[in-house]
Order: sequence, then C-alpha cells, then structure tokens
Amino acid sequence: MIKCKSCGNENLDASQYCDECGSKLAANASSNGQIISSPRPEVSGGFRSAQVTSFGIPPLVENQMIEDGDNLNSGLNERRGSHARLIIERGDSVDMEFSLSAEESNIGRWDADNGIFPDVDLDAHDPDAKISRRHARIVRREDVYTIEDLGSTNGTFLNRGRRLMPGNPQILSEGDEIIVGKTFLRFRINK
Repeated sequence: MIKCKSCGNENLDASQYCDECGSKLAANASSNGQIISSPRPEVSGGFRSAQVTSFGIPPLVENQMIEDGDNLNSGLNERRGSHARLIIERGDSVDMEFSLSAEESNIGRWDADNGIFPDVDLDAHDPDAKISRRHARIVRREDVYTIEDLGSTNGTFLNRGRRLMPGNPQILSEGDEIIVGKTFLRFRINK
C-alpha cells in the first residue's frame, strides 16, 4: 500500500494518484521504507479552475464565488481568463461555481487512476454517482458556446428538453439550464 503524504489515505501499490485527495503518488521511499507521495497544494473552498495545463491536468488555483448582481469579483475572473461559469442550482453544493477559461471544458467526475481530470469536476457534488466520468463538453468558438453529451450513462439535458444525443452539439446561451445526472447547473457568461 502507498500512503499519501498529503492526506494519509492508503492507496493500492499500482495507484499513481491518491483516491482520496488526488495527489500524485510519487514512489519515494522515506527513511523507514514507507512509500510516500508529493503534497498537492490546498484549494480554498474546494474550487478548481477550469484551465487545463499542457498535460491535461487542471491546475489548482483559488477561485472566487460570484453572486448574481455582484460585480466585485468580475475583474478577478477577467484577469484569470474566465469567460463563463457554471453554478450548481440543484443537488449537493447549491451555489457552488466553476469558472470556464479554456476553449473546451469537460464536465464529469475525477478518476485519477484512469487519468480523467475534468475541468468541471462534479465528483464531490454527486454522491449517487449519476454523472459519468466523461459526461459532457462545453466548447467556445468566437463567443458562440455549444454543449455536447459525451455518451454519458444518464444523459445531458438542456433547458429541460429532450436528452442530448452524444456527438450532436447544441447552442448554449446565457442563463441556460444544464442537467447532468441529478445535478442542475446554470450557465452564465462573464461580461
């Protein structure tokens, strides 16, 4: 077993990332022969940025909560390159926000062992595991947004309409409601 240095969780020897906190498990032997991992920076409030590094792993940076009508944080999001956000409206963690700053942002659940690191990681907010690891994708092209289901088990729904067909992108507009699993999200464009 590999013990994570960040959270102390015991992981299988073949694991590359901690099942509990997602830290990379480096096969470094300590002085007592125990295998430890490299620490991962803490994230304030449990937020992750939607930016993706060249390795496909989202960097961990502090994110700001933005309430409707609150323009105090809009300058921070613009400086960080955030162009839109998703807000949980129903399900666990109501009002939790996810900033979108990449041209393509994947929605799903974290799976470190299989190398799945979605930009919008709903793993902690989906206790019934109704959201697929690779559930949906939001794409921005010249300020036109689309959403596409990625072949999810429980489907993606836009504005409570019919289930989106996998591989068939639909136009996404300011204020649209997106349902993934049992989680209801509101799409907002930063202005």
